[in-house]
Amino acid sequence: MNLSSSPRLMIVSDLDHTMVDHHDPENKSLLRFNALWAAEFSHDSLLVFSTGRSPTLYKELRREKPLLTPGITILSVGTEIMYGDSMIPDSGWEQELDKGWDRSIVMEVASEMPQLTFQSATEQRPHKVSFSVDRGQAPEIMKILDDRLKARGLEVKLIHSGGQDLDVLPIGASKGHALSYLLKKFEAEGKSPLQTMVCGDSGNDAELFAVPGVYGSMVGNAMEELINWYNENARDNQKIFRATETCASGIIQGLQHFGIDPCVSPRDLEMDGDFVAGDKDGHQAIAREIVLHQLLCEKWLKGEVECNDHVFEILKAPVAPHSTLIGAWGVDIQLANAIEMLRPLHGLHKDKRFWIWVDRIRVTNIGKDTWLAKFDKWQHYDGELNCRITTAVFQSPEGKPYATAIQIQETWKEGYAGKPMLKI
Repeated sequence: MNLSSSPRLMIVSDLDHTMVDHHDPENKSLLRFNALWAAEFSHDSLLVFSTGRSPTLYKELRREKPLLTPGITILSVGTEIMYGDSMIPDSGWEQELDKGWDRSIVMEVASEMPQLTFQSATEQRPHKVSFSVDRGQAPEIMKILDDRLKARGLEVKLIHSGGQDLDVLPIGASKGHALSYLLKKFEAEGKSPLQTMVCGDSGNDAELFAVPGVYGSMVGNAMEELINWYNENARDNQKIFRATETCASGIIQGLQHFGIDPCVSPRDLEMDGDFVAGDKDGHQAIAREIVLHQLLCEKWLKGEVECNDHVFEILKAPVAPHSTLIGAWGVDIQLANAIEMLRPLHGLHKDKRFWIWVDRIRVTNIGKDTWLAKFDKWQHYDGELNCRITTAVFQSPEGKPYATAIQIQETWKEGYAGKPMLKI
């Protein structure tokens, strides 16, 4: 990944039960974080997911939950580092982990221990061998396994998390070591993040919090194994915050605790005011306006805002006169007419699992007071996902505190075409 400059903030977050709340079918906390990140941080900061999931299970989660696209993904308990939407592997990290690692010895020794049950084939990776183990027997089994591998001349790292998951990794592998590798890489390029905050809930996240110099937010639903690590190693560390809110809401709470602004999600705002840019620079102002507008569209369709002319005029405000929309269905219409189609649809999705979120916002200044924005517009409707890759041109009218769209073009993201339900 090529960073043009040092990120203002780098968030490194675990996924399951940290960024993602599997007990929240409405995904409220995750959508709150998504809106905050897209509106206020996407233009100059770096999002990193660090998960024990393999690439296969990570991709499954992305189809199940409204996750943003991270700049970097650390997978398989820190044994794989991949960049961007294309998930290009970091070959340098692979070479680091090859040192002193012999996967065949791990497989041979483990196969002689009936207390270990191999996890599914998708979870067995080049630098990770994964088992299920009885929670009560785990400490004893880990010692036996470690002793037997040492007897074969192999130094490894054993990671016990979630009570029953046991991963065997190269000695130099972990989420923490992967993060340290990235920080050294950024430093060598002169692009070290100005601030780094790590977030986690389980034992395999402990080494993230131990990386020197980082801030940390332990989410309110942190497991006993991570709490025990905190009590033994980091109770007096003022850079580690124990949130009271769960999952992604605990991440937002961590931002607030450390004074990393802005830290109020657009989903926590009353949606009856203007799209005011305030003192934001052009890139952030456009990103914020896009997020607010799509959020207002969602709330209109769910009937969560008043059905009156005042609210609808706010919805129409960022649309320039005679602006055009080339929709994903190939229809070329005036953008104002497309917005007007929403008026009779107030409350259409009331009490439905319907969400809109914006991902991968890229804003470029292409002329005086003119901006080109590209972003992915996602919609979830009762289990159906669709995504429109959107290109929009904005201008900043004189005397207006917001920009107006003068042209929008949409195409379907491959594999995510929507049904012709709302042609907007």
